[in-house]
Amino acid sequence: MAYFFETLIAGLFAGLMYGLVAIGFVLIYKASGVFNFAQGAMVFLAALVFVTLVEHGIHFWVAFAATSALMVLTAVAIEALVLRPLRNRDPLTLFMATLGLSFVIDGATQFFLGTDVHMLDVGIDDIADDYGGLFISRFDIIASLIVIALVAVLAIVFSKTRMGVSLRAVADDTLAAQSIGIRLPVIWRIVWSVAGIVALVAGLLWGARQGVQYSLSLVTLKALPVLIIGGFSSIPGAITGGLFVGAGEALADIYLGPLVGGSVSTWFAYILAVAFLLVRPAGLFGDRDIERV
Repeated sequence: MAYFFETLIAGLFAGLMYGLVAIGFVLIYKASGVFNFAQGAMVFLAALVFVTLVEHGIHFWVAFAATSALMVLTAVAIEALVLRPLRNRDPLTLFMATLGLSFVIDGATQFFLGTDVHMLDVGIDDIADDYGGLFISRFDIIASLIVIALVAVLAIVFSKTRMGVSLRAVADDTLAAQSIGIRLPVIWRIVWSVAGIVALVAGLLWGARQGVQYSLSLVTLKALPVLIIGGFSSIPGAITGGLFVGAGEALADIYLGPLVGGSVSTWFAYILAVAFLLVRPAGLFGDRDIERV
């Protein structure tokens, strides 16, 4: 029974990190209705820039501030060069634009910073502590607390501030929001900037766990079932979906894997996502589309 709970807890902690990546997608989707396929590339860009600065002797927090500034500048450039020219286009067109953008960011990042794998030390020991007979990773606990704190800050910002009200207005009805003076380009720049900071935090946590390398950009693929389960327009949904995916694949790998003769963690999350699509297409917290007929 102790092994079961250790596996479950480890899966839940991993799920929180999946949810952190998914939050970046949710922020942009709420502001523009577009699935930003470039979010994974932004995670890779932020992590590689940060670790490169640290390796050149830059202090941790100075490197963090510099990388954050770079992500904000990247957000401004994306709004000016990609989103603004495609304003009022079909969502599919914007999605294809973000798909192309992901390859541009990945290619430019590797061209300027190289393709080597970098080990990242964020000052958190990855050792297991004994909690009443349960051995739980210290890194998982601290990383989860960071994710929870970030989610709490975002929830307060988007529910209590004027910018948050503007974001919700844009998400509900873009044309109505513009008609009352809300400037859509400003909202897009802010949201992409926040998504860039979220990508930086996600890149640091994932990079500390598996190294800073190109595979970080592929975290997009694991965020997709998280979004399907939790809903594309809900930050709590992203976290809940991540918990479902993390716990589900951890337990399935241990108890279902031996029955099928191999690991199931690479595809089990997608089975969960398909099941949710059949039962609840909008996800647990997603907004259901209502159409007049």
